Order: sequence, then C-alpha cells, then structure tokens
Amino acid sequence: MALLEVTDLHTSFMTDAGEVKAVNGVSFSLEKNKVLGIVGESGSGKSVTAYSIMQILSGNGKIVSGSIKLDGQELVGAGEGVMTKIRGNRISIIFQDPMTSLNPTYTIGKQLMEAILLHTDRNKKEAYDRAVEMLRLVNVNEPEKRMKQYPYEFSGGMRQRVMIAMALACEPDVLIADEPTTALDVTIQAGILELMKDIQKKEGMAIIMITHDLGVVAQLCDEIIVMYAGGICEKGTADDIFYHPAHEYTKGLLSSIPTAEMAGQKLKPIAGTPIDLLNMPKGCPFAPRCDAAMKVCIHNAAKMKKVGEGHEAACWVNEKQ
Repeated sequence: MALLEVTDLHTSFMTDAGEVKAVNGVSFSLEKNKVLGIVGESGSGKSVTAYSIMQILSGNGKIVSGSIKLDGQELVGAGEGVMTKIRGNRISIIFQDPMTSLNPTYTIGKQLMEAILLHTDRNKKEAYDRAVEMLRLVNVNEPEKRMKQYPYEFSGGMRQRVMIAMALACEPDVLIADEPTTALDVTIQAGILELMKDIQKKEGMAIIMITHDLGVVAQLCDEIIVMYAGGICEKGTADDIFYHPAHEYTKGLLSSIPTAEMAGQKLKPIAGTPIDLLNMPKGCPFAPRCDAAMKVCIHNAAKMKKVGEGHEAACWVNEKQ
C-alpha cells in the first residue's frame, strides 16, 4: 500500500471574481523511500496541491472534493485536531522563502525547539539537544553558537538549511519541499540538493519535490508529475519525462532549458501566458499555446492515457501514433 495516496483532488479559492479552480482532479501515490517531483510553471497548482495535503490553505480556499490518504487514513474532513497531530510528526513542509518563513524576532534555536516541543514528548533539554543535532545534520557549522543567533545573521543557503532541519526534526514520514532552492545561487543549490539526497537515504523518508526547475528533479526524483492549469498533463519516471516526453507542454518545458550544445543559439520559450483559471477553456488548457494543437484539442480535453510502462500523458497528439 502507498504511504500517501491522493485521488481526484479538487481545490478552489472563492474570490470576488468567481471560483478559482487551482487544483483540478490531481491523483498520484507516493511510496516509502521514494522521491516524487512535481514540476510546472508558476500558477500550475503545485504549491496548492502541497498545501491541500497539509490542509494549510488560506481562508478563502477549500478542498472541494477528492481524497488524501496517509497510510490508509483519510485526511480530507478529518478535522483540525487530527491534522495538528499529522503536521510536523508525519508530514512536514519546507516553504519557498526561508526569510519569510522564519520569525525575525526569535533566535534560530527558539524556533527549532518550539517545533520539537509542539510535536514530540521531549522536554526542553531534549529539545535543545535535538535542535543542535539537526543543525549538525544539515551541516550548519558551530550549531551551539548558531542556536543563539537570529535569521538575519544567516545567509540564504544557511537559512534554507535551518528550514530543512526544522522540517526533519520530528522525523516525518513524508517531507514536502516547496521550491527549496529558489533564489539560491547554483553552488549553494547543488549543496542543498546533495544534502537532501543524503538525508533521504539516512532517514528513509518519502519526499515530494515541488519545483519549476527540471534540472532539480532530474537529480533527485524517482517519478515526475508535470502540472498545467491545476491538472496533471504527464507523469512518468525521470527517464520517461526527459527522453520520451509525450505531452506538448512537457516538450516545451524541455526545449526552453539551456544546454552546453546550444551555445550561441536562442532559447525556444513556450509562447503565450499561463491560462486564466477563472475562465478555463472547454478543451485542452494548453491548446492556446500549443504549436501542435488540432481542432479536437480546442473542443475536448484529452484524458490520461498510457504511453509506456508507468508512463501516462493527456495529449491528443499521442492518438495519431
């Protein structure tokens, strides 16, 4: 049985302009010790999917329908009391921006200890020791000294390491990493990814890696989901996605990545802008931006179809093959 199973998840935000269907029928499963990558442009529904799993949506957001099961336990409709025990203990999240996620008025040590005291039975002395242990695990030098410092005294990469330490402090079964390397330079990004790979092997947890950077998922993920307009347009292994893409959106993402062989050549960006979720088209949401769009794409959205072993895509182009 899968550790985490999401089935036909629909999440919407109720606004003055109407209902924004941010997540529209997302389904996937995550097994123990596996890394799942979720990729797509900004606004594709990646982070909202994560927040739906954690049930930390803003006031105007709600899960309209669908199922989220952790070890067979239904989380949708379970109530805040149940979710308080799940968050931190069983499922943890690393948020996008560590500077805004960390409280600037409290020391790093106080914030780490607060999470440990809230979600475990440890006393203050044990929580302090665990916090120091976690800082050491994520390669923060002089952890005892760092415990007394404030977030502004840390670099961006070091703050991100603190966020990873906080998320791992209670030994969760599932770690959700929401754009964990955003705004970090390439060298620090590589270090953070290497750190996450090492910790995943040591702790044996499952990871959901959310990013718009295909290079990140190539290094880390066993399976990849490509999202567009709140839905899944393709899913498969890293090899499937990178070497045998079956959806025109995935092909567009891959062709917009610079490579060493492209020196002196122009990148080929995806034309147009992401779809307006308030006015979803009748057919394929990517059709207005797709060079290969046909009449059927405009009027009917393709369903997910098997295009290889463990590889699925929702694209009418595959019907011609």
